Amino acid sequence: MAFNLFAAEDRILEEAEALRLRVADQPEEVRDGVVALMEAFRRSVREQRRLVKVSDRLQGQLANLNHELERRRTEAEDALARLEETQANLVQSEKLASLGALVAGVAHEINTPVGIALSCASHLDDAVREMRRLFEADDIAIDEFERFMATAGDTSRLVLANCERAAALIRSFKQVAVDRTSAERRPFDVAASVRETMSSLSPGLRLGGHTVELDCQPGVSVDGFPGALSQILTNLVMNSVVHAYEPGRRGRLSLVVRLEGELVRLVYSDDGKGIPETNLKRIFDPFFTTRRGSGGAGLGLHIAYNLATGPLAGTLSCDSTVGHGTTFTVLFPKVAPETAPR
Repeated sequence: MAFNLFAAEDRILEEAEALRLRVADQPEEVRDGVVALMEAFRRSVREQRRLVKVSDRLQGQLANLNHELERRRTEAEDALARLEETQANLVQSEKLASLGALVAGVAHEINTPVGIALSCASHLDDAVREMRRLFEADDIAIDEFERFMATAGDTSRLVLANCERAAALIRSFKQVAVDRTSAERRPFDVAASVRETMSSLSPGLRLGGHTVELDCQPGVSVDGFPGALSQILTNLVMNSVVHAYEPGRRGRLSLVVRLEGELVRLVYSDDGKGIPETNLKRIFDPFFTTRRGSGGAGLGLHIAYNLATGPLAGTLSCDSTVGHGTTFTVLFPKVAPETAPR
C-alpha cells in the first residue's frame, strides 16, 4: 500500500538522480543545489512514509478501540437490562411482602373473634348436653331451665357478634387483597376503599399503640384503580410505622380525603420525628433508605410514587419538618385516563 502511495515520489527521485548525473559538468554551486534539493525531497518522502505508518497504526488502534467500546456498550446494555429486571422483581417482591404483612395481621386479628366464638360454642354445647340429660331423666327444674336459657342467649349473642366481626374482617381483607393483586379498573368509593385498607392495617397499628384519625368526605366516587390507592396507603402507613417513631413510642396518624372539582386530594400525615431536609429530596428514589441492613429495602415510597403518577395519573408530594412529623399529599383525577397502568 505504501509503494502505491509513493510511486510518484520514487519516480521523481529517479528523475532527480538522472538530473544530478547530467549536471555533473556544471559549476559546483549548481551541482550542490541539485543535491540539496534531492536530499530535502528524500527527507520529505521519509517523513511522509513515517506519517503514513503512524496513521495506519492509529487507525488500527481506533478500530480496536471502537470494537472494545461496542463490546462494553453491549455489556452495559445487558447489565442495565438485568438491573431493570432485578428492580422489577424487587418491586414486585416488596408489594407482595406488604400484602403478606396484611395477611399475617388479619390472620392474627381474626383469630380472636374465632377463638371466642369457638369457646362460646363449646360452652353452649356442654349446656345443651346437660339440658338433654336432665330432659331425658325428666328432672328439669325451673331455675335450671332459666339458667340454660340465659346461657344459651348470652353465648348465642357472643357467637353471632364475633362471627360477624370475623366476617367483616374477612370481607375487608378480601376486597383489599383482590384490589392489590390485580390492576383491574373499576368504579369505587374512595372513603370505603380507605376504610377497608386501614381496617386491614389496624392489627399492626394497634400492636404498636398507634391511633388513626379518618376524615373522609362521603360520596366521592372514582373510576380508577383501587388497588393502586390501597398500595399507596399501605406503603405510606408502613413508612410511618418503620421510620417515624422510635421503638415503644405511640403515634397518631391522620388521613383526610376531599373532592376538589374533578380532583381528589388525599392528605396523610403522622406526628413522628420527621425527615431531614437532606433526605427529603431523595425519599422517592429507588433503594434509598435510612435503615439499610435493618430491614429497609428503600422501595416503599418509590412504589407509592410510581403508582400515584402511573395508574392514578396524579401526583405525590411530601412536606416534613424534623420533630414535627411528615405529610404526604396525593392528588389524582376522579376519572383515570384510558391508559394501561404502569
